[in-house]
Amino acid sequence: MQRGKRSVENHQPSEDGCVTISRAAGSLTFPSRFMLVAAMNPCPCGYYGDPKRSCRCSPRQIENYRQRISGPLLDRIDLHVEVPLVDFRELSSNTNIGEASVVIRARVIAARGIQHERFRKSGHSTNSAMTSRQVRQHCQLDAEATGYLEQAMEEMSFSARAHDRIHKVARTLADLAGSINIRPQDILEAIQYRSLDRKLFS
Repeated sequence: MQRGKRSVENHQPSEDGCVTISRAAGSLTFPSRFMLVAAMNPCPCGYYGDPKRSCRCSPRQIENYRQRISGPLLDRIDLHVEVPLVDFRELSSNTNIGEASVVIRARVIAARGIQHERFRKSGHSTNSAMTSRQVRQHCQLDAEATGYLEQAMEEMSFSARAHDRIHKVARTLADLAGSINIRPQDILEAIQYRSLDRKLFS
């Protein structure tokens, strides 16, 4: 692998779960299962989209900044989550906001149980590891959900890999809700998690 060269192989360990190092004397393959968690500002100054502070960056500067992350790498990140500024009153409030961690944990454990049962004969245990064939098998959509996804694919120019990622995330959202089928709202939410794939300026 050449330094600075962008290619599919550079990102392959995130999907194959292994990394191969080749030298003149031979090649060695090592296990490489990991979860990638990354963070970045929305723009160089950090205030793009902030309701209280003005962004000082030009559209070109923002575009160049976001292009530092290659398209192939973005395709392999399942969830793009925008985190807004937290209001001081929320930080200082004694009131619990949202669900308790114990409730969320129970729902996650139940969803993992569903996935373990689904893939018990295939050698893996999570939706994220599904092959394209398994996506077609386990992520069937009704007409409404298909319409939403088709519209998003056309308007946002999602790649084929992003298409499969959306299916996998929607399948997980349905599992978390205890739903046998992927619902239209699961597809809509999964599409929302592809925010960095969208064009910032038209």
